[in-house]
Amino acid sequence: MKTSVIHPGTFKLDGGAMFGIIPKPLWERKITPDNKNRILMSLRLVLFETKNKKILIDTGIGDYHGQRFEEQFDLQLPKNPIVEALKEANINGDEITDIVLTHLHFDHAGGLGTGADGTTPVFPNATLHLHEKHLEYAQNSSQRDAGSFHVKNFLPLIKFYKEKNRINLLNQLEGTILSDAYDSLKYKVSFGHTPYMIHPYNDKVIYMADLVPMEHHVHVPWVMGYDIEPAVTTKYKQEFYNFILENDLSMIFEHDNESVMSKLQKDGHKFSSLDPLTSTKGKIQSVD
Repeated sequence: MKTSVIHPGTFKLDGGAMFGIIPKPLWERKITPDNKNRILMSLRLVLFETKNKKILIDTGIGDYHGQRFEEQFDLQLPKNPIVEALKEANINGDEITDIVLTHLHFDHAGGLGTGADGTTPVFPNATLHLHEKHLEYAQNSSQRDAGSFHVKNFLPLIKFYKEKNRINLLNQLEGTILSDAYDSLKYKVSFGHTPYMIHPYNDKVIYMADLVPMEHHVHVPWVMGYDIEPAVTTKYKQEFYNFILENDLSMIFEHDNESVMSKLQKDGHKFSSLDPLTSTKGKIQSVD
């Protein structure tokens, strides 16, 4: 299974929100905010290629939100950002066989569609994989996180894949997303950031999504203010870290603009990253 990371663009979020209760004098040693207190973040995706499959993990933020949204989040990405990035690997969007959504927040599922209202499928030939319980929650979320779910955009796309019988709704806490005679892609579920967030992995890498969005968040107490249940996040970080160490996996960071992935090390009770791979700033980068 060949593994590449795709870098279709960047956006910015408030630094305080990204680091929760961690004081600014501590987190700004790691990353410098702009004059609006926003920090630069990647919309990093993963492409797994097997003999028969081209599997994309998450889809970024999308290109249809309008000027006000783009200015608020300082979006830096071209039109059709994923399609443009895939061209560097000589892959056409129609060749993508599978899309795995870790969760349905707009910066992870927004790129599933395009067009004026974001409801035209970018990958019409793919099978869509996501967690059934998370889909249910995304349509009935709390007032606190409702703004992260752009239901009007993703529901028509869910309907599209259902009507084509190309949707796989996962329903376990861990299991296999898909497999063939050559390779398999598995997943584990975490809670805390949002219910039933899935983390795809193979025998080499695991996609951390928003459980550990940046290398700066590897330390267990460093949890985002966006998380619904921050204490639950810390519990799952520890559980995942034990699993990662036991299976000698590298962590891929979805939102770190500099650090692509890293091995994990443990010193006593403290976890930290080991020799993170640095982004080449290209649109696509092999990490095999």
